[in-house]
Amino acid sequence: MELLRLILRNALRHKLRSLLTVLGIAVAVMAFVLLRTVVTAWHVGIEASAANRLITRHAVSFVFPLPYAYRDRIAQVPGVERVTFAVWFSGVYIDKNQFFARLAVDSNTFFDVYPEFLLTPAEFEAFKRERNACIIGADIAERYKLKIGDLMPVEGDIFPGRWQFVVRGIYRPRDKTTDPASMLFHWKYLEERGRQERSNRVGQVGWYVVRISDPDNAAAVSQAIDGLFANSRAETKTETERAFQQSFLSSMGSVVTAMDLMSFVIIGIILLVLANTMIMSARERTHEYAVLKAMGFSGRHIFTLIAGESLALSLLGSLLGLAITFPAVDGFQGALPKGWFPVFYIEPKTVVAGCLAGLLVGLAASLIPARRAAITRIVDGLRHVG
Repeated sequence: MELLRLILRNALRHKLRSLLTVLGIAVAVMAFVLLRTVVTAWHVGIEASAANRLITRHAVSFVFPLPYAYRDRIAQVPGVERVTFAVWFSGVYIDKNQFFARLAVDSNTFFDVYPEFLLTPAEFEAFKRERNACIIGADIAERYKLKIGDLMPVEGDIFPGRWQFVVRGIYRPRDKTTDPASMLFHWKYLEERGRQERSNRVGQVGWYVVRISDPDNAAAVSQAIDGLFANSRAETKTETERAFQQSFLSSMGSVVTAMDLMSFVIIGIILLVLANTMIMSARERTHEYAVLKAMGFSGRHIFTLIAGESLALSLLGSLLGLAITFPAVDGFQGALPKGWFPVFYIEPKTVVAGCLAGLLVGLAASLIPARRAAITRIVDGLRHVG
């Protein structure tokens, strides 16, 4: 109990220095958790990937379409349970800063292949009955205050013109990793309008999503699908959904890796800040530690005093950092253009990592000054002036 009292008194002896140290640790912990959250948000699509889903796209690039006629041939490949497809519609809703996925999908099969999009049967039936109906995610409905029956006018870019959609369903994400901010509408509506306007995109889709019966056969099924269209005018590349998501991240791989490394560099910054404080404190108290030794305190007690003070400061800094992290993350997300990170939340393991990092740094920062104080002879400590 006496040691605990001494630890607390030492930690608060130089109030300004302790305050600045705690604030420095808090800012560093907040930056660590924020960067880890951004990295997690980049990879959330990979985490949400289903093992039994394959993506079939154009072999040259994802931006090139595939013929609609491929659908039935893919469905006949052994091991394939269900085939659906989608088209990236893009377009502008309200203004160009309002970004979220807008997809034309096969309404008869899409929700079978993506069961993580939860929709009531009544909403689904209403959606199927109306050609220009759309289904939006719960996040979009909340963001723009939309409800069933509201109109969503979209100005086309890839598919030019003024498009008027009616909200007939609002889906809820099954998991935290499921995108809650997508807009889905009938591919047939896109196709019919394309025929009327004599578009060159008629009879084409963006990519196919294939649900397979056994994830262990993903490689064999992928090869079989690609073999169907080898040497054709639109060769395909089929890969697991996880690999497909990773290919998107590869273009930003260096940025994500840099943020990942920077989050751990911040741990080193915390260590330097706290170690500097503890070394200064231990040097100033060399005479006091010598007196304590003369009174019967052992080197273990001296080590406990210094390590305890360091841990107390790191604990206070970590708790303060976590307290300001949640509003900081909300502010960061709010400052970004809408839709950059459809899934953006602080994972519990990130919070735990931030706390553990702060405590481990607190212990590490005390090792050098604690060892020096513990091995310093009493007579040398009494002679010290500082």
